[in-house]
Amino acid sequence: MEPNAAQLPLSDKVWAWLERNRKQAVWGALALVVLGFLIAYFLWQQGEKEITASQALSDVTVPLMLGPGPHGDVSGAYLKIAATYPKSSAGTRALLLAGGSFFGDGKYDQAKAEFERFVREHHDSPFVSEALLGIAACLDAQGKTNEAVTAYKELIERHPTATVMPQAKFALANLYEAQNKPEQARELFEAVVAQAGPYRSLGSEAAMRLEELQSKLPKLPPTTPGTTNAAPFKLSN
Repeated sequence: MEPNAAQLPLSDKVWAWLERNRKQAVWGALALVVLGFLIAYFLWQQGEKEITASQALSDVTVPLMLGPGPHGDVSGAYLKIAATYPKSSAGTRALLLAGGSFFGDGKYDQAKAEFERFVREHHDSPFVSEALLGIAACLDAQGKTNEAVTAYKELIERHPTATVMPQAKFALANLYEAQNKPEQARELFEAVVAQAGPYRSLGSEAAMRLEELQSKLPKLPPTTPGTTNAAPFKLSN
């Protein structure tokens, strides 16, 4: 007696189904092949766009690295790359660089607008903390001290492990010192020394500023050696 369908091995069941549904199986196989070609083409196209975008970004950035000279509308060139290749990593970097270029030219309103656009459009980017630092720096450069303080504090509190932390804390310490808040300034300078290291340029500068604070304000309680790494950094109001 022949075994019924339930008793057949899985391979036999598949073969039996193919025999009964040969036309559907052929079309299904063709569909899978076409889908595979489409996926491969899409990935290839994305790779080509990424290469082209990276080359365009290099064409703008490399001449700047070679030294001073007439470089044309650098900010506009970066924005063009960002608009042409919006979904590429090079296009994303170009938008951030456009903000930095505007900032370098003293166009703080335009720089701030591009940094804010970066935060809106690329909030998951690992470079978002750099854009937030740019926003705070623009406010700082425009003399909007209270807004800059808030922006620096929010960056420090929300992105405590970001690579821009030493710069953000150093800038905020400067503002606190200008506001005659030496204890808050000292706390931040200490954090910069601990994070950047005393032998790096920013860490060395922070260490010197600590000494200046102590000499100007002898009543300021001295720091205790070895305490800057003892506890997580917390901002004072």
